[in-house]
Amino acid sequence: MSKNKNPLALRIAAPYARALFDFSVEKNIMHQITADFQNLEVFLDESSELLDYLSNPIVTTAAKTEVLTKILKPQINAETFKFLMILVERGRINVLKSVIANYLELVYETASIKTIEVATAYPFANLQKNTLIQKLKELTNAREIRLVITVDSSLIGGFLIKTDSKVIDFTIKNQLQKLAKHLDTVLEI
Repeated sequence: MSKNKNPLALRIAAPYARALFDFSVEKNIMHQITADFQNLEVFLDESSELLDYLSNPIVTTAAKTEVLTKILKPQINAETFKFLMILVERGRINVLKSVIANYLELVYETASIKTIEVATAYPFANLQKNTLIQKLKELTNAREIRLVITVDSSLIGGFLIKTDSKVIDFTIKNQLQKLAKHLDTVLEI
């Protein structure tokens, strides 16, 4: 369920993600790198200028290194930072988002953590979120559930669940659409 759908970026990113994953397992630092990457994913989503800067072919490797050193080095583990430097040196920092998405998918797969997208008309209260997580654990047999929640008021009410293989629609918008279709067929008589 990676956010970056660019197939070329994914193809370039996959071996880097796999190498880092294998290294993190071997060195027993998967937990630290995963935490860094989860935080980085959020940070990069919020600061597209940094991503644009890093992806700019005109900006020198030295300038990219300097920016990452200033912004990220104090915030992340040494091994994660070393890995970012390898991406910069090899001119692959532009696929960082794909590498992160790919790496996290490997981690979640291994740890039996399922990522499930939920669109909801209103934000969930903690109790509702926890109840949903429990139900989803039972339904999917996953050890952990990672919810990616988006609020979409056009759904009117209820929520929509997306997994790798299914979409479950409990929204009022969907129910109204079904009712409209039903009325169309009934009223055509």
